[in-house]
Amino acid sequence: MPRPLPRWPLYALFVAFPIWWTLGLGDMIWPLFAIPMTVLLLRHGRLRAPRGFGLWLLFLVWMLASAIQIDTGGRMIGFFYRALIYLAATVIFLYVYNGTERDLPARRVALTLTAYWAAVIAGGYLGVLFPHGSLDTPMAHIVPQGLQSNELVAHMVNPRFSQGNPDGFWQNEPRPSAPFAYTNGWGHNYAELIPFVLVALAFLRRGPLFRLVLVLLPVSLIPAFLTVNRGMFVALGLGLGYAALRMTVRGNAKGLLTLGALLIAALGVNLAIGVEDRVADRVSNSATNETRLAVYQEAYERTLESPLFGYGAPRPSLLGEGVPAVGTQGQFWNVLFSHGFVGAALFLGWFVWLCWRTRRAPTATALWTHVVVVMTTVMIFYYGLMDSGLVIVMIAGALALREAESHPPTRPRAAPLLATPTPPRVPAPA
Repeated sequence: MPRPLPRWPLYALFVAFPIWWTLGLGDMIWPLFAIPMTVLLLRHGRLRAPRGFGLWLLFLVWMLASAIQIDTGGRMIGFFYRALIYLAATVIFLYVYNGTERDLPARRVALTLTAYWAAVIAGGYLGVLFPHGSLDTPMAHIVPQGLQSNELVAHMVNPRFSQGNPDGFWQNEPRPSAPFAYTNGWGHNYAELIPFVLVALAFLRRGPLFRLVLVLLPVSLIPAFLTVNRGMFVALGLGLGYAALRMTVRGNAKGLLTLGALLIAALGVNLAIGVEDRVADRVSNSATNETRLAVYQEAYERTLESPLFGYGAPRPSLLGEGVPAVGTQGQFWNVLFSHGFVGAALFLGWFVWLCWRTRRAPTATALWTHVVVVMTTVMIFYYGLMDSGLVIVMIAGALALREAESHPPTRPRAAPLLATPTPPRVPAPA
């Protein structure tokens, strides 16, 4: 008889995340808590994995093998961190997938991630209200200064509240980013978490916690819009539109009304703070689209020179000063450049398989977690997923698979080919 999997690791990861962030451990908490989760999985007694999981395992092997391409100590730090995140996301996926509805009920998982969403909103408001702010964490006084010269480590131990130039706030700068290093990190986490919030509302239905989450939804739109995060808008539009289409086909009027109310709230906030003008100003005064396309092309062309294992990690662009490093503008491009064409095919194949395997979505929880996977499969082409973004989508995939397996499709039983026809029943005479 398998031992039950306790819920406390998920609570410690997501509900207590503000504590880890203020300590300077926000980016490292995922691999740290993967250790006790691994022990608990081994003690569980029966470890299961879904069909198709071999794609992800092959990607992990290929990713680790590409370490032979690392050429500097600084890049090895980045490679080691990303490898830990990949492995931690794998452990967390297996933990949720192996948990039963009794051990790790979908309701508890959704509420846990809703608590994390609330922390993301609070971080967004820190960026709005204190754009000049940053956090001097205890880890900043422990980590050697030599390590803090690495940009990744510096962001971990001295997290800032916003990204950009604080003096240009009304020109869409700075943009809220806390509790993440970059505004794009805030955007993709927010987009991935909204479906979990809707699942939590469906489970709660009424009560003080239901009302609190209901109030937080429109409140959360203010920092979300002030990020002027076009990728987040695209992902949410795609995900909610796809969910609305599925609900229409199923005749789910209640779900469509919920989405309609959310859309009305979004339009209201949009009118109140002039999001359209901010987005138009950002588009007209920014060359990020052209720069991104140039970096994507460079990632592809340079990978042709090292097609098997890539370069192990992002490297400076050859396009000139001020251009982002190749492999930093989208998770797919990071994997392609860092781990070659085989690594990219395995990585993308895993997400495509996960979309296909969870497409049936027999329950509301299954539908919304499937939506997270679909949205993320699009976002990997323009957002990086390292740390929490990858963890969230793996949790969504594990829950969607669990729901699909616990609600197998019902098919009408076929009649035997040689069955003797049943004679028609003759009513008895009155």
